[in-house]
Amino acid sequence: MGFWAKFVYYSRTVLGVTLLSTCALYGVVASIVLSCVGKRHLAQWTTARSFYYVMGTFLGIEVEVINEENLKKLPAILVANHQSTLDILMLGRIFPPGCTVTAKSSLKWVPFLGWFMMLSGSLFLERGNREKSVRTLNNALDVMRTKKRAVWIFPEGTRSHSTKLGLLPFKKGAFHLAQQGKIPIIPIVVSNTSTLVNSKYKVFNRGVITVKVLDPIPTEDLKKEDVTAFTKRVEELMLKEVENLGYSDAMLDTNLPPEVRSSFTQVLTSSTVTDSEEQDVSTKDSVEEAVEALEAEDEEEDESVHSEPEHNETEHNETAAQNEGTDGQVEEPEAQEPEEQGSKTKKSNAKS
Repeated sequence: MGFWAKFVYYSRTVLGVTLLSTCALYGVVASIVLSCVGKRHLAQWTTARSFYYVMGTFLGIEVEVINEENLKKLPAILVANHQSTLDILMLGRIFPPGCTVTAKSSLKWVPFLGWFMMLSGSLFLERGNREKSVRTLNNALDVMRTKKRAVWIFPEGTRSHSTKLGLLPFKKGAFHLAQQGKIPIIPIVVSNTSTLVNSKYKVFNRGVITVKVLDPIPTEDLKKEDVTAFTKRVEELMLKEVENLGYSDAMLDTNLPPEVRSSFTQVLTSSTVTDSEEQDVSTKDSVEEAVEALEAEDEEEDESVHSEPEHNETEHNETAAQNEGTDGQVEEPEAQEPEEQGSKTKKSNAKS
């Protein structure tokens, strides 16, 4: 990693922290003003948009959304994979009006960001005060049902910081809450962002994050004893979509994690063909239990050392066969050369 790449990485990191603090400070002011005019429920939405449009513009990161219309199917509990600090841009792009997030109560005292979350009505769960946490979630369920709003929960419980196309095991808090309130689950899947930001390998590139909003999954007939199986089913569904979306497009201003660079090389190498061949490129519980599960997520996040999921990528392997004297031919994809720094990488779409 050369001097210029390091300079870009550290410069963007400082810029990102500055912009985050500025937008959070705006959120504090917006929360106070909107509360005074009876529109407090819009504070998180308007601040989220500032995160995306301000930070995304200056950092050169865009978010493309597939099936955005599903976000209008409220009330719902929104669940998404949790990767890095870039999740705040994803949230800023698609966060629905009236939606709120759950968080551990200690975040209240984080300068600017915590103050904004407290003033805007985030759902804080307090350790050691189960009664208050249960009351908080019961109130949230009532508001979701009567005013058709949403709650956003990350079922992995912590950021994965993963360079692999996978997920951390899901916690059941969000799904117990959905079962108790008979509120649909809307899974939201985000392309792997380690091509854009990864502190371990000093990655901070411009690029595009792809987000896919899946269809709502009803919970009217979900029984308490079926929550575990339901959680696993949603996890498997989202894992498949994570693998299909692959890596976020990136302009190589700094670096790529070695695992990601290797996967790009494998895909490019497997697509080599001769000049004479035809080319065909295809891409091809109860509320109490919900509180307990969500608190367990907070505790695990504090102890986490950012372990990565064990899901391995499936390698894409294509072969071409030509038999003399026959008309049948399996065509191979067009040869591609790895692109230099500054050029746009291709997504690695792993297929099962």
